[in-house]
Amino acid sequence: MAPLTPDQQRIRDRVELGIRLASPALDLVLAVGDRVSRLVERNRLGDGDLRAPTTVGAGGRRPARRALPPGFERAGRERDPAARR
Repeated sequence: MAPLTPDQQRIRDRVELGIRLASPALDLVLAVGDRVSRLVERNRLGDGDLRAPTTVGAGGRRPARRALPPGFERAGRERDPAARR
């Protein structure tokens, strides 16, 4: 590779300085993105992972559970009706 001209060296030094100055901010962006993706993945509902609402409705009672379409079951329950006792 041919040696850099003084003008090319000056441009290269400026780009490297810009990268060094931006590095902490870019690291922060990556860390925040990683944290957000983990939270989203943890809160994502799967096919068999339906959860009942946890908020308390009017009168201090939980809202009624809605019926599920055929083929879906609530988390922690067996599909076999004989298993429910």
